[in-house]
Amino acid sequence: MTVNDLAARVLDGQRRLEDLIAGLTDEDVRAPSALPDWSRGHVITHLEQNTAAFTRQTEYARRGELIDVYDGGAAGRAAAIERGAGRGAEELRTALAEAHAALAQAWTRVGEDDWRRPVRYRDATLLDTVYARWREVEIHMADLDLGYRPSDWPLDFCDHIVDFLGVRVPEGTHLTLVADDAGRRWSIGSGEPVVLRGNAGDLTAWLAGRAPGKPITAETGTLPELGPWP
Repeated sequence: MTVNDLAARVLDGQRRLEDLIAGLTDEDVRAPSALPDWSRGHVITHLEQNTAAFTRQTEYARRGELIDVYDGGAAGRAAAIERGAGRGAEELRTALAEAHAALAQAWTRVGEDDWRRPVRYRDATLLDTVYARWREVEIHMADLDLGYRPSDWPLDFCDHIVDFLGVRVPEGTHLTLVADDAGRRWSIGSGEPVVLRGNAGDLTAWLAGRAPGKPITAETGTLPELGPWP
């Protein structure tokens, strides 16, 4: 996938996210999300601030400079989410849309060679932040519990998540994920064989620490205990 194709997928996902929350009321955004202890307002605020963080990573990388992803690190990030989560639905929508527009504009100024520039995010490259934004949008859209499910995740996104989160599979386990609905067979690690069967989105959701919509069947071995998110 080219950088332009990837960025287009992310921007399309952001538009779908805006459509998903377009009709929410203040009561709706204060209702629980699918994430423990987070309301929908928490999730939307996180998505807004994550977008702004990647815009900043982009702008500084283009100048050949490094900057922290969030002011104040993890503690500053958590405090900012708590401060913003109680806003009304219209204020949350506006803030998210403005953050989306700023990131889209920042990406238009990135030259082909700039995508290889280093960033503080995971001590990686600017290109890695585009993949990260893809993960944030798709996974947290499902976390909003508004009808968008892991079963709606694009297949190429499932491919990416299996590749990115394969490190969660414990050592000594050869995990095979068989996606009945997609003709996919993903293989991770080596050792004791474990074969899990289900739909692509459900298998990917499990690997991402989300509840599958439909059951996953262990054909060989038992469901392994996954390691932490990388």
